[in-house]
Amino acid sequence: MTTPDTTARRALGACAALMVGALTLTACGGNANADSKSGKDGKNATKTSTAKIVISAKDGSTGASINATGVKVSDGKLTDVKMTVAGTGTAVPGAISANGGSWKPKEQLERGTKYQISVTAKDASGRTSAANSIFTTVSSSNSFIGTYTPDNGTTVGVGMPVSFTFDKTISNKKAVQSHITVSSSSGQQVVGHWFGAQRLDFRPEEYWKAGSKVTMKIDLDGVEGTNGVFGVQKKTVTFTIGRSQVSTVDVNTQTMTVVRDGKTLKTVPISAGSPQHTTYNGQMVISEKFVQTRMNGSTVGYGGEYDIPDVPHAMRLTSSGTFIHGNYWYNRGNPPFGREGTSHGCVGLADVQGAQGDTTAKWFYDNSLIGDVVTVKNSPDKTVSPDNGLNGWNMSWSAWTAGSAV
Repeated sequence: MTTPDTTARRALGACAALMVGALTLTACGGNANADSKSGKDGKNATKTSTAKIVISAKDGSTGASINATGVKVSDGKLTDVKMTVAGTGTAVPGAISANGGSWKPKEQLERGTKYQISVTAKDASGRTSAANSIFTTVSSSNSFIGTYTPDNGTTVGVGMPVSFTFDKTISNKKAVQSHITVSSSSGQQVVGHWFGAQRLDFRPEEYWKAGSKVTMKIDLDGVEGTNGVFGVQKKTVTFTIGRSQVSTVDVNTQTMTVVRDGKTLKTVPISAGSPQHTTYNGQMVISEKFVQTRMNGSTVGYGGEYDIPDVPHAMRLTSSGTFIHGNYWYNRGNPPFGREGTSHGCVGLADVQGAQGDTTAKWFYDNSLIGDVVTVKNSPDKTVSPDNGLNGWNMSWSAWTAGSAV
């Protein structure tokens, strides 16, 4: 039988036990902030890593850069970075910098693609930090790209402009142009000119100096070209200007004189446009070269007058279809070269292989660079439009600079 005083003693005993437990807890745990770090003397702490990881593309973000996306760490070094195409597991190759402070993909990311990235780093004490992000890069519909020429590492003729064609209409021309700079080791002033809302060309007042180096810096990543549409390109392109070669076609004499570095290499017979299909006058830049190509009159506004599948040694002079090219079909019998114009506007050169064949076209092809200039004079036709091909040289310098948005 339990008596009241017995119950009281039991209650008191329970209370004492709790107090002892509390004292025991106090002895083991103490102040949570102080003792979790060091107990009494700070030697047995578990501290948070000081390495701070920053992934440029925030988790859940859209519109991430395809160029600038990467990882950085402060107060520590990266130990592992894994990036994949989300949902597929396809790895995105990348490299940690030599000092362990950053990581970036080896190649430009794709537009409108979802990526996943996981990162670990350690601080100087070996403690680990981690970070993750799932994000989507800027979509094609919300971004623009400029296709440009010439390409990096190429050697071109003295007439070669830098030419951008954008895949979207550009309304903020000043912003776009100011983020593309073109400079030459020759010190020539280089100015941009807009042809409409999607094409921007750069050139100096006179032809490039032979042997000079041209550097084009494209810094369009994140630049708003029009409302809600941003650039995605960031790169530096360099190319070399080769020897100076300018060839002059005289329609009166049906000849072409090739001048290199101020000296005449050769004067050759040609056959320009017929009286019904005359050749443009003006300075025209070789923009493409084909050892062999098909020429079909229906693609340039003619009917079924011609469709030649194997036109040899063809070099484009205008986007509307003017070429200087080899002609084998008129070489036998009574060839017109040097006598009369017979083409549909192109400049024809004799091109028959063999022991006694005339290979003028092959010689000219082998001795020409993209960017060389072919000037036509004394044709009854008009001067070629500056935007018909890479032919901005047919515009005065004052008119050219007036078309700059900067």
